[in-house]
Amino acid sequence: MEKPDVYKWPGAYPPMQHQKETAIFLATNPRAFCFNEQGTGKTASSIWAADCLLEQGIINRVLIICPLSIMQSAWQADLFKVAVHRKVDVAYGERNKRKAIIEGDAEFVIINYDGVEIVADSIAKSGFDLIIVDEANAYKTPTTQRWKTLNKLITPDTWLWMMTGTPAAQSPVDAFGLAKMCVPSRVLRFFGAFRDQTMINISKFKWMPRPNANDIVFNALQPAIRFTKEECLDLPEVTHVFRDAPLTAQQEKYYKLLKKEMLMVADGEEISTVNAAVNLNKLLQISGGAVYSDTGSVIEFDVSNRLKVITEVIDEATHKVLVFVPFTHTIELLKEHLRGRGIVCEIINGAVPVTRRTEIFKKFQEEPYPTVLLIQPQAAAHGVTLTAADTIIWYSPVTSIETYLQANARINRQGQKNSMTIVHIKGSPVEARLYNMLQSKLEVHDKLIDLYNNEVKESS
Repeated sequence: MEKPDVYKWPGAYPPMQHQKETAIFLATNPRAFCFNEQGTGKTASSIWAADCLLEQGIINRVLIICPLSIMQSAWQADLFKVAVHRKVDVAYGERNKRKAIIEGDAEFVIINYDGVEIVADSIAKSGFDLIIVDEANAYKTPTTQRWKTLNKLITPDTWLWMMTGTPAAQSPVDAFGLAKMCVPSRVLRFFGAFRDQTMINISKFKWMPRPNANDIVFNALQPAIRFTKEECLDLPEVTHVFRDAPLTAQQEKYYKLLKKEMLMVADGEEISTVNAAVNLNKLLQISGGAVYSDTGSVIEFDVSNRLKVITEVIDEATHKVLVFVPFTHTIELLKEHLRGRGIVCEIINGAVPVTRRTEIFKKFQEEPYPTVLLIQPQAAAHGVTLTAADTIIWYSPVTSIETYLQANARINRQGQKNSMTIVHIKGSPVEARLYNMLQSKLEVHDKLIDLYNNEVKESS
């Protein structure tokens, strides 16, 4: 694509300039990373690039690997708008159905991460010469079966584009798996050597990034392109606020007991904590209002203060609202509370089938109801456009900066016309500390992203 004007950019809407530049970059790099920020339209850019390669006969088929939650609502929807002249199919369902689709004649086939292993043999013999991995951080760990399965499918001639708006967000070592799969010559052969190159061992279980870690990661994840929303979209302002929802007397009692004794008995059920991570999780569950016991039972706590604050924020919102709730049972508790007050809401979590999710997202975007979505963050943190909402409520914090950033980007993307508010609910010390940790990790992530931004500016 040396002359982009020659390409007709098919589809229902013309690309913006940054989308054109991204498409040209991808179409001229068989192995590449796209780190465009969430909401900048990188999905459409990759489709235009792939369509160009198909048009020129450089490739024959495209396999798109993405989270289950966005196979239809994001990728299939964009393909229908951007490449309406291409045959598209979604490889989802029982094995024989997936196999038939993979071995069929669709030029673009969409599949979820874990579906790849189910039909890996069919994929290997079905002529996919371009693989697009969306939200590529799912492949950051080379020791997983998921990583090994995909890596075996990639030949020296395979085009591979890996896309994420949050590269190495949790730690510099997250870059190793991405680079080893896409551009293995740019990293050391073994993970341990790369870790020692980028991290300092402070104690038995604690590692800290070396001063030059961001430079090493930047060089490993090349060639790459990066556009931020600020550079290419005129989006309204985002305001981050924190609201206190004090623990009730019942919550306070068991929170202190668990924290002090690492063991508690409530409602006849024993709840033990064997390490700091589990203890943290239990403290968050108590803060949210529902705890899972060692026998799998659910113990509910009085969480009236938090429910009151959530209801207040929803009542104050001028448009629709997303509520991110990390724990499954707490979502049910919140749904019952809101529906009891006449608030029309729907749930999105891992138990909701992909077709049903797509229906709910469509209604949320296009119809008056539902007005509130209660979302388990991992189930809809990626790729989905939910700009009918201008308010996000974090019922309680998550531990992943990637999930946090991706979830917030559901409203802060192209198509948003209203000023946005992200509300963080906190009632316990552990929640306050987690929100602070997310902010500190965000600073590390921003420093890495600045390298890509500076590189772009210096190259222009």
